Amino acid sequence: MPEQSYRFFQNKECKYFPCHEVKDESLFNCLFCYCPLYALGDKCGGNFKWDPYGYCKDCSNCVLPHHPDGYDYINRKYDEIVALAAQNHTPDVPESAADDAAEEA
Repeated sequence: MPEQSYRFFQNKECKYFPCHEVKDESLFNCLFCYCPLYALGDKCGGNFKWDPYGYCKDCSNCVLPHHPDGYDYINRKYDEIVALAAQNHTPDVPESAADDAAEEA
């Protein structure tokens, strides 16, 4: 399926391949080596545990981004990732532009 090759990638040369324990390595997708859903916290949908202090997620038991359907799942969650990024973004707006925006409101 070459036309679908953007959805699945394996790096068998990686010293960590596979980075999670799976039954069938041929289905292990490396496309999302770092999970873009991590920042969603409890809303990621994956199989994770919080560290004892509740600050870091332990995703060692999660294969959601590495599953063959992971590409579709992550794309469905993309709006949530964008919203989170926008919520945490402070634009570099010149003071005069900020004043103009406040006057318009």
